[in-house]
Amino acid sequence: MRDLSHDLASGLPYPGDPPASVTPHATMAEDGYRVAELACSTHSGTHVDAPSHLREDGPALGAFDVEEFRFDARVVDCTDVGEREPIPRERVPKTDADLVVFHTGFAARWAEDDYFDHPYLSVEAAERCARQGCAVGLDAPSVDPTPTANASDDEPAGYPAHHALLGEDLVILENLRNLAGLSERVTVHAYPLPVDADGAPARVVAEA
Repeated sequence: MRDLSHDLASGLPYPGDPPASVTPHATMAEDGYRVAELACSTHSGTHVDAPSHLREDGPALGAFDVEEFRFDARVVDCTDVGEREPIPRERVPKTDADLVVFHTGFAARWAEDDYFDHPYLSVEAAERCARQGCAVGLDAPSVDPTPTANASDDEPAGYPAHHALLGEDLVILENLRNLAGLSERVTVHAYPLPVDADGAPARVVAEA
């Protein structure tokens, strides 16, 4: 098994989101046991987006059976796609898999400011995934461009790739890592915390 998850307590939050933190509440020295306080958003660290994240009528995580978070995945190497560049439709393979994982290489920039200048899915690429019934995962903070000072005027506004996928009740896995060297076809387990919300941190592993 290969762990595809970042440490929940590390890294920068998505702009505008609260950061994750793990704070000691009780200690061995003072209390004789350990308890930590965990604080995070539903989209902290490696996480799953549910359709309700951006759809008024979209199902939350509680609407999905646990087996729906086990995926037959197709991995696509996109490490040649540059900063703030769209992954084009042509990079989406014709596949019978139920998850397409885009390896951008940006997991290496985790916890750095330029992590948010990541490649993103073009609308056409997201729509092609959606037409094939494929959920999407990537080693970047979003399938859409993240606003930073380096954003350009020709980037898509809003969250069109999110809408293309979530609009078909397909989940999105964001902030993956350790994608280099994975087989082109792999089983991915992406189990979010059992909370009926718009998303949740997840432990994501691949049967490598």
